Amino acid sequence: MRGANSSFSLMNTKLITLLSLLFLFIVFIILRSYGPKEQPAYVKSQNCPTSCDKIPSTLSEALIHYATSKTTPQQTTHEIHVTERVLRRKSPCNLLVFGLGHDSLMWDSLNYGGKTVFLEEDKKWIATMKSKFPNLDSRHVTYDTKVRNSDNLLNSAKGTKECEHVIDPRESNCTLALKNLPKDIYEVEWDLIMVDAPTGYHVEAPGRMTALYTAGLMGRNKDDGETDVFIHDVDRPIENVFSKEFLCEGYLIEQVGRLRHFTIPSHKARLGRPFCPTIVSKN
Repeated sequence: MRGANSSFSLMNTKLITLLSLLFLFIVFIILRSYGPKEQPAYVKSQNCPTSCDKIPSTLSEALIHYATSKTTPQQTTHEIHVTERVLRRKSPCNLLVFGLGHDSLMWDSLNYGGKTVFLEEDKKWIATMKSKFPNLDSRHVTYDTKVRNSDNLLNSAKGTKECEHVIDPRESNCTLALKNLPKDIYEVEWDLIMVDAPTGYHVEAPGRMTALYTAGLMGRNKDDGETDVFIHDVDRPIENVFSKEFLCEGYLIEQVGRLRHFTIPSHKARLGRPFCPTIVSKN
């Protein structure tokens, strides 16, 4: 989530970020003003930071940050739009993000009033972000996989009964299931999950194999409803292959740039669902 940005997209990305946050601000103002109200002749300054009906500090912090920062989110404008449209419809909701980056304050603000948690592998980076944005809920997680072993992991998991069994990841026998996440992560029914970490651009990096599989398993293991899962960097082999295999091409809603959007239905709500739906040929 912390890679270099393409210079040609910086302004567009900053613009969409600011517009999205301004949209939230406008909605907040409209809701606050709903209904007939007698308007005062003038406004008197109020010294009541916790009880007055003001713009939430998290939103004002985000607006100031993105308006003044030279560092913009790593996703392009069009990629951000994909998730933002779903958040606009579902928020406030439960949003789980694998990764902590320059876009984290944006996602947290776009899900204002909801639960947003970031899972990050780098303790130092967590400390850096917490010093800037102490309100972000970021958790340290570890991975025991390596990019260089991804082919073996794929071959040992693909099509196996253990990996197609829908269950709490902590109880799964699939080699790809993450079992060491913070306890409360398993106890929340996530509405949106974004996989933009861990690191996966060199052979000794952990790669996103287990994060991708576990995101899909969490969606299937919900009691009811659907989970929107977003995968970034699908131009890379692991993100491309593992998302198609374990999130399933039949659940793919759209791909914009390097971002794929899957909608995973609950397999508990309708028992007997196949792990992946049959893809009907359009020919």
